[in-house]
Amino acid sequence: MTEKSNSENQERVGVYVCHCGTNISKVVDVEEVARWAGEQPNVEVARNYKFMCSSLGQELIEQDIKEKGLTRVVCASCSPHMHEKTFRTACERAGLNPFLFEMTNIREHDSWITDDKVAATAKAKSLVRGSIDRVIHHEPLEQIPVEINPNTLVVGGGIAGITSALELADAGYHVYLVEREPSIGGHMAQLDKTFPTLDCSACILTPKMVDVAQHDNITLLTWSEVEKVDGYLGNFSVTVRKKARFVNEEHCTGCGICIEKCPFKEVDEVFEAGMGTRKVIYRPFPQAVPKYPVIDKENCVYFKTGKCKACEKFCPTEPNSIEFDQEDEILQIDVGNIILATGYDLFDSKRIPQYGYGKLDNVFTGLEFERMVNAAGPTDGKIVLRDKESTPKSVGIVHCVGSRDENYHKYCSKVCCMYSLKFAHLVHERIPDTEIYDFYIDMRTPGKGYEEFYNRLLEEGTHFIRGKVAEVTDAARIPEEEGKLIIQVEDTLIGKQRRIPVDMVILSSAMEARAGSKEVSQLFKMGCDFDGFFVERHPKLDPVATMTDGILIAGACQGPKDVPESVSQGAAAAARVAGLISRGTVMMEPVRASIDQEACSGCKICNNMCPFNAITFIEDKEVSEVITALCQGCGTCVAACPSGVITGAHFTNDQLFAQIEGVLWDMRPEKATA
Repeated sequence: MTEKSNSENQERVGVYVCHCGTNISKVVDVEEVARWAGEQPNVEVARNYKFMCSSLGQELIEQDIKEKGLTRVVCASCSPHMHEKTFRTACERAGLNPFLFEMTNIREHDSWITDDKVAATAKAKSLVRGSIDRVIHHEPLEQIPVEINPNTLVVGGGIAGITSALELADAGYHVYLVEREPSIGGHMAQLDKTFPTLDCSACILTPKMVDVAQHDNITLLTWSEVEKVDGYLGNFSVTVRKKARFVNEEHCTGCGICIEKCPFKEVDEVFEAGMGTRKVIYRPFPQAVPKYPVIDKENCVYFKTGKCKACEKFCPTEPNSIEFDQEDEILQIDVGNIILATGYDLFDSKRIPQYGYGKLDNVFTGLEFERMVNAAGPTDGKIVLRDKESTPKSVGIVHCVGSRDENYHKYCSKVCCMYSLKFAHLVHERIPDTEIYDFYIDMRTPGKGYEEFYNRLLEEGTHFIRGKVAEVTDAARIPEEEGKLIIQVEDTLIGKQRRIPVDMVILSSAMEARAGSKEVSQLFKMGCDFDGFFVERHPKLDPVATMTDGILIAGACQGPKDVPESVSQGAAAAARVAGLISRGTVMMEPVRASIDQEACSGCKICNNMCPFNAITFIEDKEVSEVITALCQGCGTCVAACPSGVITGAHFTNDQLFAQIEGVLWDMRPEKATA
């Protein structure tokens, strides 16, 4: 520790250098940095401590503020993203305005990027000097109180969205659940059984779907999409387009006569993964919620030719439920928080041509097989080849189709191993004498009961072959193998190439981000990674929040997840929202922009640049004005203003230039030992 008399200076700065265990101290000479910091202008006290974020470390700061009259505090430790709030709170407890604190990152920006101790120590000094010079120019700021609208919007009606909606509704808060398909249920509604317990997917999902439809606190908006989002935490205004079903939901009883009498069954069934066709007026699946059908306008003969109307003629309700003149509705919804649970897409296996999907008849995707083994599916639960007459005597299951692949997705899709094991079990169960070959790169079974399920498949006689499948071809050249598919693979456990003939191949496709997820992230003003998944505030400590306050994420829209994880995250997002609502009023960061209207030229450049639509133009004054509640303090307008009349609170020119000058005090490594 270094102390000195500093009565002649107006500001009294305390500097605290953290060892971060050994994360920082193994590379940076923290004792030397603290000694050196104590000699800098305006510094009253400088200390180093092993864990500044600990309660004892925070008490050091609080005690010095009270006893030494500190007016500014600098902490050199890890990322502000981790602990800036921690140290600000410590300052506030001691009576110091929390925005008179500055944090210096000497871990991610220094010790973690070099092994050169001399250079790292020199850089740490530069960063600390920059923060000391900057904090002198800090001004006390007050957080902005915002009232929270108790209504919540949940976007996506899969299991994660359903869970979030029910948790909030059961807590007494109103929820708007928006789903773009005609029914809620998501991908889970397409599954036959769930691993590792082999519960019937529909049996455990359908009751929750019905609860959503019948809950007094849930407004269910299916066949709907969000078109616009304005506002901020606590006060979002959302525009939703409710597409025309051409069926009056108030009059319709869901009897299904219209579907039965429709003469046109020629549309590929998306729910059945393209393995069947549906009518142009349809209900996605028997347990669909809501129960009302929808007319496919693009394929309906009436909308094409003006003829038919069979559905209207046979509708038994009075008044008639079929409304061909129905139009889209535009709804305005005011909510306090938004939970995105938009789910995932499955990788298109046609992108890997060597696996033969789309060219070889008996190569199926995992979803096609799911529908095949489902009792309500296109084959009534029978495992059959494409001719729908013969059953396979041998089946090959290929893992990691599109994932863990440098050419497609580098990440692991997390669920493929387990649903491949589930497929193997279902084949064993329904066709006991079938030979099953399971081709995997690495077997990953980390969940509760997952490893036990894998061992069960070993006991059932599944042949596990470790190796990435090279190609799947037909066996036209060998008469004895006519009609077979040949799987070419290197068995890495025995170090040999193998050629295995089978009747059926199932491709375990990767989970990938929804098509259009980047556009959705822009609509909701949040982050999206290179793979298209939404970016969380922190991958470990805050996986359901985003960098935009009031916008939360749940389920596979954040990354590949199985059902238990999606349910957990859906409930976690709901709990976070419920906590905000129960507080009534929350405090927002005061880091916002402001415009000197007397100097504003009215050029409107900032209006067009603001990503949050937080700047409005006052016509009668011909100047721009920042709507403080909407502003997120990103600084885009500050940089864009040609007149330099926009100021970002906590990031003023004086503060930034002082920090730059401090950082550049001297970057030479030899100064570290001066």
